[in-house]
Amino acid sequence: MSEQTEDSKPVYSRVLLKLSGEALAGPEGFGITAPIIQRIAGEIKDVTALGIEVAIVIGGGNIFRGVAASAKGMDRANADYMGMLATVINALALQDALEKLGCYTRVMSSIGMQQIAEPYIRRRAIRHLEKGRVVIFAGGTGNPYFTTDTAASLRAAEIHAEVIMKATRVDGVYDKDPENHPDANMFLELSYIDVLRRNLKVMDATAISLCMDNNLPIVVFNLSQSGNIRRVVMGQRIGTMVRSGGI
Repeated sequence: MSEQTEDSKPVYSRVLLKLSGEALAGPEGFGITAPIIQRIAGEIKDVTALGIEVAIVIGGGNIFRGVAASAKGMDRANADYMGMLATVINALALQDALEKLGCYTRVMSSIGMQQIAEPYIRRRAIRHLEKGRVVIFAGGTGNPYFTTDTAASLRAAEIHAEVIMKATRVDGVYDKDPENHPDANMFLELSYIDVLRRNLKVMDATAISLCMDNNLPIVVFNLSQSGNIRRVVMGQRIGTMVRSGGI
C-alpha cells in the first residue's frame, strides 16, 4: 500500500470493513452510543461517495459476548447464538444511521429473520454492492464456535473484497497491549505467518488462515481517529498491513 495524497484516487474498489460491537459503545463499554454510530456512518458514506463498494461485518460484544457467557457456565452453542442475535441489533442500528444520511443499505443475516433482514445469498450480496448499496453482514457465519473475525474473512473472500479493514481502538498491531504497556512497539507490516507464530491478537487463527489461503490483505487501524476509514481506502500509510511477506 503506497503513500497517497488526499486528492489521489482510491486504491481499492471493494472493501470489507470489520467493526467490533464495542466500537459502537463508547466509554461505557456497552450498548449503542448515538454520536459514535453517527460518526462512523458519516465516514462510511464519505467512502461510498468515492465510488467504493463497502461491505461491513459487525460484532455484538457491546450487547452480548458468547465466549464470556460460556466461560461462566452457559452452553457455548447457545451463548454463541445469542451473540449472533446481538450482531443483528447492531447491524440494524448502523443501517438506520446510514439511511438517515441518504446511504442505501441492506442488512443480510446468516440467521433467517426475514421480517428485518435479507437472508445471506452471496450473488445477491455482490449485486447489492454493484448497485452502490452498503451491505451489512449480520449473524456471524451462522454457526457457533466461529467469531465475527472469521465471518469477516469468509464474507470478504466470498464477495471478492480487495482488503479487510479491521477497525480497532489502537493505531495498529503491537508486540504487546499498548493500553497496558507504554513501551509497546507497533508493527507497520506483518505476514500472516508472523501473526500466527507470534500469537498476535489481530484476528483469531481461523480468520488469519482464511486470509492467508485467499491472499486477502488486512489493514488494522484506529477507528477513533476521524477520517481513518477514508485514509485507508486512499492508500495512506496508517495502521498495520498484514499480507504475504514478512518483517
